[in-house]
Amino acid sequence: MKLKFLTALLACTMATPAFADVLIDNVEGLTIDEEGDVKRFTGIVIGDDGKIVQLLERGDKKPQTDYREDGQGRVMIPGLIDAHAHVMGVGIGALTLDLSDTRSLDEALAKIAAFAAENEARPWILGRGWNQEQWGLGRFPTAAELDRAVSDRPVYLQRVDGHAGWANTLALQAAGVTAETKSPEGGRIERLAGSQEPSGVFVDAAEELMNRAIPAPRPVERDLAFAEAQKVLHRQGITAVADMGTTIEDWQAFRRAGDRGTLTLRIMSYAAGPDQMELIAGSRPSPWLYDDKLRMNGVKLYLDGALGSRGAWLKQPYADDPGNTGLPLTSPAKLRNILVRAAQGDFQPAIHAIGTAANAEALNAISEIAESFPGDRRWRIEHVQIVDPVDLPKLGQNGIIASMQPVHQISDRLMAEARLGPNRLDGAYAWNTILGLGGKLAFGSDAPVESADPFAGMAAATTRMDANGEPFGGWRPQDRVNREQALAGFTAWAAYAGFAEGRFGRLLPGERADFVLVDTDPLMATPAQLRATKVFETWVGGRKVYDAD
Repeated sequence: MKLKFLTALLACTMATPAFADVLIDNVEGLTIDEEGDVKRFTGIVIGDDGKIVQLLERGDKKPQTDYREDGQGRVMIPGLIDAHAHVMGVGIGALTLDLSDTRSLDEALAKIAAFAAENEARPWILGRGWNQEQWGLGRFPTAAELDRAVSDRPVYLQRVDGHAGWANTLALQAAGVTAETKSPEGGRIERLAGSQEPSGVFVDAAEELMNRAIPAPRPVERDLAFAEAQKVLHRQGITAVADMGTTIEDWQAFRRAGDRGTLTLRIMSYAAGPDQMELIAGSRPSPWLYDDKLRMNGVKLYLDGALGSRGAWLKQPYADDPGNTGLPLTSPAKLRNILVRAAQGDFQPAIHAIGTAANAEALNAISEIAESFPGDRRWRIEHVQIVDPVDLPKLGQNGIIASMQPVHQISDRLMAEARLGPNRLDGAYAWNTILGLGGKLAFGSDAPVESADPFAGMAAATTRMDANGEPFGGWRPQDRVNREQALAGFTAWAAYAGFAEGRFGRLLPGERADFVLVDTDPLMATPAQLRATKVFETWVGGRKVYDAD
């Protein structure tokens, strides 16, 4: 049934022509202009090339156009941009098991068993989203516990942050992992207490031991997953994404969609390592393809893991795990070599750094390399979650972009307090501090680690409170941003972070007509209203790609 639906969806997308000279009026439009100020308008004229010709203000004479559409008084905002997501992960996640809503181990096991029963033909049960912190488990789950749900075929499930995985006994056997298997550099095989027997959980680089055993998706499966990802993201008002960790297989799926005319999402790609970068793009970033819908920008690299699996690299040991400072994943020499290699080819590095030691290492390496490679490099650091206050001023130097995910602060608040203790939080999720030091922000979600919902992200950024209004007044409220900054973080600033300014990200003449019609003005709404925002329509390049009706 899903295959038939997706086939029909693709056919409809291909059959819908771009409008020529269209006027959409009767809207409450708003955008961020070149100076960073809010500009309001009542109508928009789109040329036959999918670019904005004119914004109309109240009282302006309406031009003659081939087509006219009544915006019905709805709010029009720029198409939203997720500055850090995993596009194929979103699509595959939508087609596999999702445990992100489970609140206990028993609830998760029941959901796993039900999914396996509904999918008897699948040789492996795959999924993601489990979180032992959310379950209140106080430890990682085990293979024996997973066997209670499924014992007749291999199961492998990624943790919510994507930095750990959980296998059952048959999966361990399929991967050949035993008590004699050593943890790889940059990773950890969790062991049963008092023995060397693998417990069933693999952290960071150790996940590759399992991934090698899992059958890779076929091209047709990747195409279906990508079509699903586009649908999921457009439904939430997202028109562009910075894809972190693009593989050659991902890139080919994007290219196949572009060649077929079904690529509707703008993708700024960051390759999964320098080898993939050169395999895909060669010696220089690719040109913009398919009317500014696809470009290989640079390279994604990892300095550490995540807080949830205690893989984030800290300067001091974890407060709740003395002796453990996390997992550095890239040596100082290798990091600098990759940065030089990227800079020589004008590729943009995007460095994953969560813990204090990882962020310090990223900042120091950039400072050293930037001296030899001046100019507009826009060095990116992804996540920037926990920074030693002594290192914060460096985020305002060398044109660094702090690519951050506001929803992480909401999800990780209690865990961060437990992992670090109350006295080491001064540089945690420090959005406003970074801006005050002259730094640049771009906002995203890290989907499918978190929901891609950008309105939830804006609410988190402006309140530092969760959907229940906790904690009252916001967690470390001095680092809230204002509403205009939150909107810019998901539009103009996110485009700038991917060298896409002037192409898309703002509703201004000459840029692509990417916009969303919603029921809520994000600059006037309460946090609850913002989180409840309804997306009516999503347009990319003057072409409707999602309609709620």
